[in-house]
Amino acid sequence: MNRLLAWRKFVNAFMLTLTGLCALLSVSVLLIVLAYLGWNGWQYLTWTFLTHLPAPVGETGGGMANAIVGSGKLLLIAAVTGIPTGLLGGIYLAEFGGKTFAFLVRYTADLLNGVPSIVMGIFAYTVVVLPMRHFSALAGGLALGVMLIPIVLRSTEDFLRAVPNPLREGALALGASKWKAIATVVVPASIRAIATGALLGLARVAGETAPLLFTSFNNQFWSKGLNQPTASLPVMIYEYAISPYTDWHRQAWAAGFILLMLVLIANIGARLILSRKGPALRG
Repeated sequence: MNRLLAWRKFVNAFMLTLTGLCALLSVSVLLIVLAYLGWNGWQYLTWTFLTHLPAPVGETGGGMANAIVGSGKLLLIAAVTGIPTGLLGGIYLAEFGGKTFAFLVRYTADLLNGVPSIVMGIFAYTVVVLPMRHFSALAGGLALGVMLIPIVLRSTEDFLRAVPNPLREGALALGASKWKAIATVVVPASIRAIATGALLGLARVAGETAPLLFTSFNNQFWSKGLNQPTASLPVMIYEYAISPYTDWHRQAWAAGFILLMLVLIANIGARLILSRKGPALRG
């Protein structure tokens, strides 16, 4: 009996140690990556880098102001095209979806979410770039928007399902139609959580490089409008990191640091919004 009890204590201690070490290893890898990127990026971050265009090949200095603005334009197009589609699709799945069709939509959305980003880039290149006969910010934004749709759709469905049914029943009992009850009661009750999902989705697609190589390509100058090739931080990081110039390597680290800060700010904003969730979602 004592040997059995000792063995159980040993197994318990062993598993506790093993799981703790794995958890520590997971966090350590993330912290090492963040610290390494922060150290190499911060020391090369200058005001010139934030406000100037890239220097010509062979010259040192310059910045990535056009890439920072270009990334903002691409994310804006992605948000305008991807968030409304995903939001309405999530509302349909949560409030109107049946069995077979809703299952197919969820399964398709999950598959779309798992499609490699380079495949999405080839798709956008074929559907948008080739008919237009040139690269453009519009094509890049649409590619990111398509990648954003399944993320927003599935998160919206989950958050709407977390809204207690008595809220829906109360609105219907007061004479509201189903659509009016959804628009005025259910969606507002979960709007902060839905916004959180959308922000996290934007942070997810902000670092994609492969689809932008096929769609928005790159631009060493300011891009006028949405119908021209435009620079973006992920593409600039890729091109500068594989270049033979030491100064470009430093700027790639600084651009990576900027991109990391943007994603971190989006994540912190999403956490703050979710921490202020309304009473309805607390159940």
